[in-house]
Amino acid sequence: MAGAAGPGTGPGAAGGDGDDSLYPIAVLIDELRNEDVQLRLNSIKKLSTIALALGVERTRTELLPFLTDTIYDEDEVLLALAEQLGNFTGLVGGPDFAHCLLPPLESLATVEETVVRDKAVESLRQISQEHTPLALEAHFVPLVKRLASGDWFTSRTSACGLFSVCYPRASHAIKAEIRQHFRSLCSDDTPMVRRAAASKLGEFAKVLELDSVKSEIVPLFTTLASDEQDSVRLLAVEACVSIAQLLSQDDLESMVMPTLRQAAEDKSWRVRYMVADKFSELQRAVGPNITLHDLIPAFQNLLKDCEAEVRAAAAHKVKELCENLPIEGRETVIMNQILPYIKCPEVRLNIISNLDCVNEVIGIRQLSQSLLPAIVELAEDAKWRVRLAIIEYMPLLAGQLGVEFFDEKLNSLCMAWLVDHVYAIREAATNNLMKLVQKFGTEWAQNTIVPKVLVMANDPNYLHRMTTLFCINALSEACGQEITTKQMLPIVLKMAGDQVANVRFNVAKSLQKIGPILDTDALQGEVKPVLQKLGQDEDMDVKYFAQEAISVLALA
Repeated sequence: MAGAAGPGTGPGAAGGDGDDSLYPIAVLIDELRNEDVQLRLNSIKKLSTIALALGVERTRTELLPFLTDTIYDEDEVLLALAEQLGNFTGLVGGPDFAHCLLPPLESLATVEETVVRDKAVESLRQISQEHTPLALEAHFVPLVKRLASGDWFTSRTSACGLFSVCYPRASHAIKAEIRQHFRSLCSDDTPMVRRAAASKLGEFAKVLELDSVKSEIVPLFTTLASDEQDSVRLLAVEACVSIAQLLSQDDLESMVMPTLRQAAEDKSWRVRYMVADKFSELQRAVGPNITLHDLIPAFQNLLKDCEAEVRAAAAHKVKELCENLPIEGRETVIMNQILPYIKCPEVRLNIISNLDCVNEVIGIRQLSQSLLPAIVELAEDAKWRVRLAIIEYMPLLAGQLGVEFFDEKLNSLCMAWLVDHVYAIREAATNNLMKLVQKFGTEWAQNTIVPKVLVMANDPNYLHRMTTLFCINALSEACGQEITTKQMLPIVLKMAGDQVANVRFNVAKSLQKIGPILDTDALQGEVKPVLQKLGQDEDMDVKYFAQEAISVLALA
């Protein structure tokens, strides 16, 4: 490559005369015309080095015009260029010359690829802060106006992201023009432009005078929230959070809440989803009084929405909603206006998964009584994945509710899962027992769990007999040597004579699993003879697993 020595070592870096002084630009032109995209990309990424070699004046007069006039068709190259230019102010001579960076970025803000436009807007926003107020009105604001009135929707969408950064430092007359341009974009014929305007509505509202927020932003919010495109309406909901923070309670009630109530019942589930997703932010923005009178009824409807995605989004906000309620009257609101609406599985599961947090708010006794019917219903749900989810939360419930409540209300559920017709449920139920023993202790296991598990060894269904072995595998370590040796081992040894080969080879696997827990006498006197017998079994799998156990336990 002609410039392999680097721009800092060429004649141009030393300020040579004649054609040599154009060396870095010539190198850049060659590299950017190369067919290798990676080479072009690397060249763009070292622009700052080239600019340093050129000096500020030549960067302004040669490099930037070249970059502005040169068109590339690789989005990756354009993206890198847009990013580089955002940090170029010092390389063109400082804030007094920041406007020199606007032409190439203006071009990049109009390209078709969204990520390139977004990066160009990001760099323009960054550079806007480096303009003096005078330079802002002379150079930056005209750029925003050109983009806002451009023929292509791409330029108009980019303009939406620039109003808020130039408005605060503009003069009174220019501010009026900026607001007018923004209003025009909010009613643009192209949905993509209205979407862009709606996405920046809240941000723009924050820098406006309060009178302008009331007279201009609120009507725009109302219009966008009623747009024919649901993708525009849902973005208006997001803007509502910022707008609500700026208004008094009376203005909120009269200007914003009718539109927000309408959004919570929108025909599009995507809009209702956005209301649910932003609920905690909306709650904080409107304050406690409007929350109680307006948001709680809307939240009740979201919890029982016909779309699962909406219900799930609302479910994730239950914890924050409860925490953000005023302490006075909080418990009453939760018990009477929130918990009765916890009907759908995903909502109730979310409550249960956050039980420790909800417990802090309203107290475990009342909560347990309210949730118990829901827990039982979920435990027997027709969808096995719902049953699986509630099993996974059972140790959490056990820790919160305590051993007495658990034994009285939930123990039978845990045992019933062991004989579920779905293997994944039986497996999860087995792991659940191990976690419960770790939580409640070996004495509880010995008195409450182990006897019920061992009874299943005589079940007519061989799958249930195998579950007994799986439980013993899981419980043995948690229960310790004494319980394993005295209560579990005899059952495993007895099952070695089972008629079903699958049970017999699982006996061999269980003996291998619990062997390290047993003492030497039990291993040599009881386990070894049984494994030797199974090692001569007529079934190949039984023989294999028995011989493997003998080898692992060193009983040969």
